[in-house]
Amino acid sequence: MNIVLFEAGELSSDHTITLTGRRYEHLQSVLKCTEGDQIRVGVINGGKGIGKVLDANAASLKLQVELVEDPLPPHPTTLVLALPRPKMLRRILRSCAEFGVQDLHIVHSYRVEKSFWQSPLLQPQKIQQALLTGLERSGDTRLPTVKLHRRFKPFIQDHLEEIANGKPIFILHPGGYPSMESAFTDPQLIMIGPEGGFIPYEVDLACLTGAQPRSLGPRILSVDTAVPAILGRALP
Repeated sequence: MNIVLFEAGELSSDHTITLTGRRYEHLQSVLKCTEGDQIRVGVINGGKGIGKVLDANAASLKLQVELVEDPLPPHPTTLVLALPRPKMLRRILRSCAEFGVQDLHIVHSYRVEKSFWQSPLLQPQKIQQALLTGLERSGDTRLPTVKLHRRFKPFIQDHLEEIANGKPIFILHPGGYPSMESAFTDPQLIMIGPEGGFIPYEVDLACLTGAQPRSLGPRILSVDTAVPAILGRALP
């Protein structure tokens, strides 16, 4: 945990906050905070700064908070991701938060097993927990927005162009397509398929909406490898 995050409503009028539970346990058992120590803190979707330990006891830890920094700049990519296997989902959500992705759309596609949509990891509190873990690691405060779309064709036809909002759309797919740029700074929307990739019909449908097929190279990458591989190409 490289930053302690809290909701704006947790901060009192005198700019102090009392931590209990998981955050308190981490500060006590891992960082071994004592009175006078300073730690990095941030408001979820707000500013960052320093928290000075005013009191540390066996049940809670009280901080005096001073917020003096803005959140880190967001990643330029809007990500559309076919629902991955549940065991990968938590890692991918965490990676998206670490990279600073602000808009993540999880969609169904032909090769996504319908049972994946029953995973408890898709519950809002589970999604937020994974995202917060990523923010805590990266030192950021901007919580990504995650939207679920259970039908591929209506998503492509009714929502993709609106979500892109003028940004170029790239659909990653194995084959003899042009290679994705090795580095980029401009905003763009990137679509990543499930294990096995999108089927040809899905690629063609996306292309009718303006998507351009791109390749990450000759190797077939798992979804949880492809996501950081493409997000890591954005220049600061």
